[in-house]
Amino acid sequence: MDLNTVVEMCDARRRDTWRPGDAWLGGGTYLFSEPQPHLRRLIDLSRTGWQPLTVTADGSLEIAATCTIAELSGFPKPAHWVAGPLFTQCCRAFLASWKIWNMATVGGNLCNGLPAGPMISLTAALDGVCLLRSQSGALRRVPVADFVVGAGVKVLEPGELLRSVTLPARALGRRTAFRQASLYGLGRSGALVIGTLDPADGALAITVTASTVRPIRLRFPLPPNAEALREAVEYAIAPEEYYDDIHGLPAWRRHMTFRFAEEIRRELTEGSGR
Repeated sequence: MDLNTVVEMCDARRRDTWRPGDAWLGGGTYLFSEPQPHLRRLIDLSRTGWQPLTVTADGSLEIAATCTIAELSGFPKPAHWVAGPLFTQCCRAFLASWKIWNMATVGGNLCNGLPAGPMISLTAALDGVCLLRSQSGALRRVPVADFVVGAGVKVLEPGELLRSVTLPARALGRRTAFRQASLYGLGRSGALVIGTLDPADGALAITVTASTVRPIRLRFPLPPNAEALREAVEYAIAPEEYYDDIHGLPAWRRHMTFRFAEEIRRELTEGSGR
């Protein structure tokens, strides 16, 4: 879609004062999908030269905000990354065209903050931490689970940039379980629940997205039984936090959340006697 209110395109490598009507441009798959009458200037991130994916010295994975979905999906995962299959599962949750896969960015998906954003699901479930950079160059780190605070609402300050997301090495070694539901065969996610089990201490984590307006993380030092899990989900998610749009009513999203959480508990704790 033509953005006929935009009058200037700037290179993000050139520091400039942030103005009302500015927007960061990554892949542009959202910006150019619908009218943006409030925009006057786009700050293009395509020439920043950020390495899409970097394995750090401690074994963590740093994902640049400009990393595309295709790059993330195609990145070779080491055998010891037990959580490796989760990357493909979340990338496939886009149900996107070839064009979207090769243009949409991880950072753009997070910064849209939509409940169905599968990169939010992936990075929140694997204890991702966002690195944010202000216009002054100051840096701050925010867990992905705290980065999105509502449907389309993030903790970004005006002009602040999401530089990268880092997934810790320990999280990459966890067993995972993935459940997703849509009302239609090729529809947007109405519920997406991910479980992780830490082999080091037996801790279970359940991450609820798509059905809720923000990521919900539940952590259990030891895997709970079915009743304890249900009580924890009930307590953690307020009724008004279930999302309501054409892709699913809150009651259905709530039902699928409880169902998926229990399925994941059973899958990851099979053989534990619970």
